[in-house]
Amino acid sequence: MVPHLTTALSGPLVSLEKRMLEAMPDIEHWFRSQWQEVAAPFYASVDLRNAGFKLAPVDTNLFPGGFNNLNPDFLSLAVQAAQVAVEKICPDARRLLLIPENHTRNTYYLRNVVELCHILKAAGMEVRVGSLSPEITEVTRLETHDGLPLILEPLVRDKNRLKLNAVTFEGVDYPAFDSCAILLNNDLSGGVPDLLQNLEQNLIPPLHAGWFVRRKSQHFAAYDKVVASFAALLDIDPWLLNPYFDTASGIDFHARVGEDQLADKVDAMLKKIAAKYAEYGIEHAPFVIVKADAGTYGMGIMSVKSADEVRDLNRKTRNKMSVIKEGVEVSEVMIQEGVYTFENINDAVAEPVVYMMDHFVIGGFYRVHTSRGVDENLNAPGMQFVPLAFEKPCTLPDCAGEPDAPPNRFYAYGVVARLALLAAGMELQENDPLNA
Repeated sequence: MVPHLTTALSGPLVSLEKRMLEAMPDIEHWFRSQWQEVAAPFYASVDLRNAGFKLAPVDTNLFPGGFNNLNPDFLSLAVQAAQVAVEKICPDARRLLLIPENHTRNTYYLRNVVELCHILKAAGMEVRVGSLSPEITEVTRLETHDGLPLILEPLVRDKNRLKLNAVTFEGVDYPAFDSCAILLNNDLSGGVPDLLQNLEQNLIPPLHAGWFVRRKSQHFAAYDKVVASFAALLDIDPWLLNPYFDTASGIDFHARVGEDQLADKVDAMLKKIAAKYAEYGIEHAPFVIVKADAGTYGMGIMSVKSADEVRDLNRKTRNKMSVIKEGVEVSEVMIQEGVYTFENINDAVAEPVVYMMDHFVIGGFYRVHTSRGVDENLNAPGMQFVPLAFEKPCTLPDCAGEPDAPPNRFYAYGVVARLALLAAGMELQENDPLNA
């Protein structure tokens, strides 16, 4: 099941995909040289939007939560990438402690944790799951939506190490567990719990990847640099791969503080996009996405096509924009160029999500929403996933095929996702407290 593009693929994107196929050896050599300078994040997922005239990332997640949505046929790619990723961080690692989000009632998220454990175990790790949730005070057996078990254990702090105590549960003996490294699948939106402070074990990703300190605008500032270099390599307009962005701070949606500043920046962004649309003969209406500069799970996001929409927000929208995950209040927003998605599956709007471990693409899926439009955020209640949409890995183009053939479109997706991954690596490097 491969989504189709409802826009005519006769514009810049076909030329871009063709250019990528022609330059494939140069592109892969360029990536290899970049990874010698920048350490790849342990894992990441990138949300892409394909407008037919533009292909760009709109979000990069360093704590991906959708491993259950990947094509199971690509498991070997994930296992090999996990082996490389673990060896770089802790070459002698035999045990890995996984700390998930506290979504113990989200059975689909739990299925993601089960799949992530499966990948890591297949990579040769002994894996146990320790929970930060105050609800988990003893060993607890949970079930995923499809009936698979997940054993959560309470974490124990022993000086500067996090461990799991020996316990017998449901007739099974679980020995004491002390791991070389701790893998976070928890984005730390609410801050760093005391249990994770000043540990001597390797934390992956590092704490400064968490949303309590990370900003989307910092990521896209790094992405600007990456795309400038890549576009020079291919001799293309960087805009074809890069959404414009700006920021606004001191915002209080409830008190309507900072409203005029935000509206002015939205207006300036729309005019900037309109100029590019005119340059390329694009007849669609420009739009922007206003989103919390720190945040995830599709919270604190709105799509607007005029500055007046910002000034005329109703109470419901103000409430939605004012608070994100963990009840964190929004005071900083990013104004991002809206990128249309003209891909659909069975008449439902779709956008590709590409998953990576270390610097390897391990698969992807389509996020699908039947009640959202081509200019709206799809990461919202009611979304669905199509895990088998990427029928071939994003790393194997068909150089003899048409530029818009699925393997070649997917290769382009893999290239752009890796550009965002490289930007995330630069972002983490720049924000590392040890480099301050």
